[in-house]
Amino acid sequence: MLVPPIATAPRPVPGQLRRIGGATMGTVWSLLWVDPGRPDPRPLVEAALASVVQQMSAWEEGSDLCRFNRAPAGSWHALPGAFAMVLRAALAVAAATDGAFDPTLGRLVDLWGFGPNPPPWPAPPPAAALAAARGAAGWQRLRQDTEGRFLQPGGLAIDLNGIAKGHAVDRVAARLLDAGLTGFLLEIGGELRGEGVRPDGTPWWVALEGPPEAGAATELLVALHGLSVATSGDYRRGFSHGGRRYAHTLDPAEGVPLGASVAAVSVLAGDCLHADAWATALTVLGPEAGPAYAARHGLAARFLLRGPSGLAEVMSPALAAMLD
Repeated sequence: MLVPPIATAPRPVPGQLRRIGGATMGTVWSLLWVDPGRPDPRPLVEAALASVVQQMSAWEEGSDLCRFNRAPAGSWHALPGAFAMVLRAALAVAAATDGAFDPTLGRLVDLWGFGPNPPPWPAPPPAAALAAARGAAGWQRLRQDTEGRFLQPGGLAIDLNGIAKGHAVDRVAARLLDAGLTGFLLEIGGELRGEGVRPDGTPWWVALEGPPEAGAATELLVALHGLSVATSGDYRRGFSHGGRRYAHTLDPAEGVPLGASVAAVSVLAGDCLHADAWATALTVLGPEAGPAYAARHGLAARFLLRGPSGLAEVMSPALAAMLD
């Protein structure tokens, strides 16, 4: 089992478990918490999520992200604090992985039909359109000045789908802690955060996500006690054409969906923003470079890789060290 990061066994917490949930960011959220008799946290959760959507949604035309994407070439923009923080974190992961994680693929995402609008063709995009969208992307085009403003170089479209849900988990969790909720399990679209313990003193146990073909042999339970986990999987969104499936995660170098060799990558981290971004980056790095990178940089990651014999599980040394 995963060893919770605490020195002594936790004491049972008084109160009963309660659950609420809703829709956000094109997915659903849920909160399971130990009720200490405080007011219902739904308004707090929904307000925090609405703030993330207002700043970073590609689906809301009036969001700060969409306004930046429509801005004229050569214009500089002072972005809201949370948006700027998430964007800087995304750029840091992009730099650390030589672009395996790239927050500037918005036009490519739209072109492949994974954005807010369906593509104008029921098939992979034409080569000319693909080349134009690739030319507009590139994390190194997104510059900052000494005042912290960001440059719209022209045609660049930010897409934060690989990191915004993780940030939303962190933002909501912080609000819950500030409100006095010390024991809860929060999930937004498969990204999770566990704080404190259940009423019986046990941590929040969750099963790492896997593709539909995964069986009991690949099930892995982890305890979230002050930890977050995020999973990137090629089974979540995609379409089929000509006998091939096209998954929603794109290869920034080629501007096309990844192949099917990496079924899922789960990352455990101290915050969900980085767990989310690293899960995407390690998926893009692939079945060999991904595990090697995780081992080299001490990332706690679990890979489910497709091969001739079915799914194979690969754990990074940092994750293996957390297991008995």
